[in-house]
Amino acid sequence: MANAPQHDKEQEPSFRRTLYRFLFFDWLFRDVSAARDLFERHAAREHNRRMSRYLPVYMGRWSVLATFDFALGFLFERVLSATMLSALFFTGSCVTITGLVVMTVTWLFLTYAKLS
Repeated sequence: MANAPQHDKEQEPSFRRTLYRFLFFDWLFRDVSAARDLFERHAAREHNRRMSRYLPVYMGRWSVLATFDFALGFLFERVLSATMLSALFFTGSCVTITGLVVMTVTWLFLTYAKLS
């Protein structure tokens, strides 16, 4: 076992990092405003256009979250009569629906807009 490869802790993704990347898509995209010149800006914009094909996957994940939050809110309100808990889950569903709207607009802009 002396020749076994050493694994760095930084190479193995943590659960928090994996969960973050599962739910949020900002790590896929480059900041166009941070580009130093026209060529870097164009490269970042084209990279973002290519990465926009993954946004529907994230929209599906957030749709499941919105449905789950709404169902739990309905369950707590109607079945268990726990209004404070139902308000928490209904608020969560509103936040996820707002995130879905932002993702949809971003996806439409990157996919169909003429960027010059």
